[in-house]
Amino acid sequence: MADETKPVVTFLGPIASYTHQACLETFAPEIHTLTPCITIEDVFSSVQSSSAFRGIVPFENSTNGSVVFTLDLFADLAAKYPDILVCGESYIAVQHCLLGHDPRTFDISPNPKLSGKIGLASVIESPLSSGAVTPTTKDPAPRKPRTAPIADISHIWKIYSHPQAWGQCKTFLDTYLKGVERQDVSSTSRAAQLVAEDRADGGRADGGRADGGRTAAISSLIAARMHGLDVLAKGIEDRSDNTTRFFVLRRATPSEATSMDAPAQQETQSTDEDEKERKEEFKTLVSFTVDHANPGALAHSLAVFERYGLNLTSINTRPSGVENWNYSFFVEIKGRKMAGDEDGDVNKALQELGKVARGYRWLGSWENRLAS
Repeated sequence: MADETKPVVTFLGPIASYTHQACLETFAPEIHTLTPCITIEDVFSSVQSSSAFRGIVPFENSTNGSVVFTLDLFADLAAKYPDILVCGESYIAVQHCLLGHDPRTFDISPNPKLSGKIGLASVIESPLSSGAVTPTTKDPAPRKPRTAPIADISHIWKIYSHPQAWGQCKTFLDTYLKGVERQDVSSTSRAAQLVAEDRADGGRADGGRADGGRTAAISSLIAARMHGLDVLAKGIEDRSDNTTRFFVLRRATPSEATSMDAPAQQETQSTDEDEKERKEEFKTLVSFTVDHANPGALAHSLAVFERYGLNLTSINTRPSGVENWNYSFFVEIKGRKMAGDEDGDVNKALQELGKVARGYRWLGSWENRLAS
């Protein structure tokens, strides 16, 4: 039973997800109630409704880019989350593993598409075990995977994972599991959960159709231990520095206006003049739309940040919902908006942005975890 005296922090679950790891790094479970959610939208909803004190969601991966589900919720086309703000970030190194059932402990027949290619003997003896790939006209210098399977994977018919994982593990998948069905699920830990339910005896814990131990998941070592799965391959991500950034969400205070045409006030009051110059120590997220029929409208909007010496660290786009081929732009800048400081560079830039853009929304300011 949850301790009602502790602030609730929601995260994209289930337990053992990478978002759960980010949550544990940010909020001590001794003084917070950490609650998993099924979807990213559930996390947004819990914070918007004030049923959660904070929420944590994945925002971008160093290999595969932004998490579009999160961006779409920030775009908020249905105006369901008008009070959501970013107030922090967390970085988690991501090492993916291929989890499943080792045929040495299960009586599992091979997948005809893979049989003879990546059985245990071929993993040990064949050139494929070194990740050798054949150059083609289209790809004359194909990348080699960083690792090889450590068990027979010729029985695998289907792989579950979060959509972001496919791009992070592309080389391994294309080399060893090309043509195997891939199914998106809400998180990598949910993928492990599904594979654990797929027992070789033909039963599923949830009563659904079983695949006889022939499924696998791209997930973490923690998930393997939690769900009793075998590690069929370890470190299958394309890059050793694979990292995911997570955002901490909060709800705006009553005094904060988060409309598209007016800058909001940050909850922390500050009158320290030095704060204005400490741009490297903070980040701010802003979304805006422009008149697509006006030549140079986007350039004029971006020029506002340059005029005030604000460094743009990223820019993303999502459909605006206004009309086809019309977009909302998301920019992340170094610096923060400070309450009661209309002369601050971020404040002044937002005021000017309101004059050249069709509309904008301040989505929060927070401490830059990468600042030296």
